[in-house]
Amino acid sequence: MPVRKLKEFLDREKVKYVSIIHSIAYTAQEVAASAHITGKELAKTVIVELDGKMAMAVLPANRKIVLQDLREVTGCDEVKFASEEEFKRKFPDCETGAMPPFGNLYGMDVYVAEALTRNDEVAFNAGSHTEIIRLRYHDFERLVHPHVVSFTT
Repeated sequence: MPVRKLKEFLDREKVKYVSIIHSIAYTAQEVAASAHITGKELAKTVIVELDGKMAMAVLPANRKIVLQDLREVTGCDEVKFASEEEFKRKFPDCETGAMPPFGNLYGMDVYVAEALTRNDEVAFNAGSHTEIIRLRYHDFERLVHPHVVSFTT
C-alpha cells in the first residue's frame, strides 16, 4: 500500500484530506481527467537534479518546467531532469512516477511553482497511479516548507 507513509504523516499532523481513487493514469493530465479535477489544481512532482543533488519540482499539471528559470532561481550551475533509473530507489514505497510532493519524507528539497500557491486546495499523486490526495494548500505548505519560486510556462 504505497500511500501508507503519507497518510500516517498527515494523520499524525492532524491534517484533513480527501483520498480519491481513480482509474489507472500515468500522466498528470490523465490523472486530472480521471479524478475530475482541473490541471491547475493537480500538482505534479518532477524530480530534478540541482548541481548533482536530487530535489522535487512541484507545479500545476497544466504547466511545464523551464529549466533555465529553475537554474536562475536556485542559483545552481547545473539543473536537469533526473531519470527514473536515478530516482526510483529514493521512493521504495511509491510506484515510479507517482511520488507525492512531500520531499521532507524522502530527504529532498521541494521547489513549488508560485502558481500553486494561489489554490485553496491542492491534489497530488499519493504514491500510486490510482489514488490522489487533496488537502488545503496551507496545510501542504506548513508541513513541507517548500521554496516557492517561479519556474513554469
